[in-house]
Amino acid sequence: MIRICETTDHSLTVAAQNGPFRAARVSERFALFLLFSLAAFAQQKTADWIWSARYVITMDADRHVIENGAVAIGANKILAVGPRAEIDRAYKPKQRLDRPNALIAPGLIDTHTHAPMSLLRGIADDKRLQDWLENYIFPAEAKNVDAEFVRWGTRLACLEMARYGTTTYTDMYYFEDVIAETTREAGLRGVLGQTIIGFPAPDYKTTDAALRGTERYLERFKNDPLVVPAVAPHSVYTVPEDVLKASRALATKYNAPLLIHLSETKRENEDNIAKRGMSPTAWLESLGVLNGRTLGAHGVWLADKDLGILAERHTGLAHCPTSNTKLASGIARVIDIHKRGIAMGLGTDGFAGSNNSADLVQEMALASKLQKVTRMDPEVLPARDALAMATIIGARALGLQDRIGSLEAGKLADLIAVSLEGSNAVPMYDVYSTFVYALKVTNVSDVMVNGRPIVRDARVLTLNAEQIKAKAAEYRRRIWESLQRK
Repeated sequence: MIRICETTDHSLTVAAQNGPFRAARVSERFALFLLFSLAAFAQQKTADWIWSARYVITMDADRHVIENGAVAIGANKILAVGPRAEIDRAYKPKQRLDRPNALIAPGLIDTHTHAPMSLLRGIADDKRLQDWLENYIFPAEAKNVDAEFVRWGTRLACLEMARYGTTTYTDMYYFEDVIAETTREAGLRGVLGQTIIGFPAPDYKTTDAALRGTERYLERFKNDPLVVPAVAPHSVYTVPEDVLKASRALATKYNAPLLIHLSETKRENEDNIAKRGMSPTAWLESLGVLNGRTLGAHGVWLADKDLGILAERHTGLAHCPTSNTKLASGIARVIDIHKRGIAMGLGTDGFAGSNNSADLVQEMALASKLQKVTRMDPEVLPARDALAMATIIGARALGLQDRIGSLEAGKLADLIAVSLEGSNAVPMYDVYSTFVYALKVTNVSDVMVNGRPIVRDARVLTLNAEQIKAKAAEYRRRIWESLQRK
C-alpha cells in the first residue's frame, strides 16, 4: 500500500508500507499528483480489450469521428468509445491493439448474399439473369449441391468476408443449418435464411418438406449468439401463394426475419403485373407477407406506390449495385427510398456471375457513383452516407440496429481496423472520402466479432486458408466435369 505522510520539517514523503523501497522526500505538488493518479488507477475498470487508432469512426446518430480514439471492450460488448486518453484512464485492458496509423470502424454488414455459391464463382458470366439461372446455375446446383458442397462453399465465402471486414452477412441458400454451423466456426455473425422454393431443391424436394425443415432450423438456432435464423422464400416467381403465406406464418411464429428477392428485374415486375394485375410488392402486401420483419433484396423496379407500402410496413431493402449493373437489371432508386424512411443497406449478392466478390467497400463506392450519375447530381449519396449503408443503415434494414452497426457503449463488439499506411491513404483530408473512394478491402488489417478477434494483421485466425483453397480447386474440377455430362 502507498501512503503519503508529513515529516517533522513539514515536507512530504511517499512511503510504501511493507514495500520494497524506502521513503523519499518529494514536493507537495508531486505527492498530490501521485496521490490522485493512484486513486484514479484504483478506480480503473477492467476491459478485455482496448483498440486504439488514429481515427475512430463511430457511425452513431451524430456521426462522430474521434481523432486519437479508442474502444474498450468487455466480453462481447463495447464498454466505451472516446479519446484514447480518456479510455486509458477509465479502463485497464487485459489485451490491447494499437494501430496508430489506421482507422477503426464498425464491422461491415452485407444485407444480401448466397455464400456457398463461391464454389460457382465465374461459372457463367455475362448472361441475362433468367438465362444465367435456368441454364447454368440451377443445373449446376442440381448436380453438385449437397451438405458438403455448402460447408466448403461457406468456408470459402467466410474466409473472404472476414478478410475484407464484413462482420455480419445475410444469406439465402440451401442446407442453411450447415451454413449456420460454418458461420459460427468462422466466428462471423449471420442473418441466415433457409431457402424455400417451388421446385425440388438440393435439400428439400417439396415445399412442405422445406417448411418443416425450416421450422427445425429456426428452433435449433433461435437463441444463438451469432446466428439469426430466417425464413427465405425465394421470390414471387418461384414460390406459390400458399407457400408464401406459410413462410410468413412461420417467421411470425418464431419472430424471425423473412428474406425474399423483390423486384430485381423489369421482367419480374411485368410478369407479375400481367399475371396478377399488381406489382410484386403489392402482391406480397395483399397476401400479408409484409406483415412483420422483412428484408427485400434488390428493389430495383419499385414504383412510388411500392415505396409507400414498404415504408408503412417498415420493410428493409438490400441494394446490390455490382450485381444489378453486371446483370443489367437496373439501378435502384436509393435516394427516393431513403427519403421515404426505408432502410436500404448494401449487399454483394451471389459470387457466381452476379458479382464474383465479397467486396463491400467496392459496393459503397459504386452505390454512391451510380446515384450521382443517374440523378446528374454529384452531391447525392456522399461518402458518409454510403458508409452508413454498409453499417448502421444495413443494421436497421435487418432490424438489428440496437445490437450492431455503430460503435457505441452497450452494442455488440463488431469492429474493424483499416490501415492507413498505403499510398492510397495519403494525403488524408476527409476520413469518409478516403475510406469509401480510396481505400480497398485489402487495407483491412484486423477484425473482431462479438468480442473475439478473427483477423489479425490481415490473417484470418479462424479458418485454414490453404485447406479451403485446395478444396475449392477440387470442387472446380468436379463441377466442370458435371456440366459436360448431359
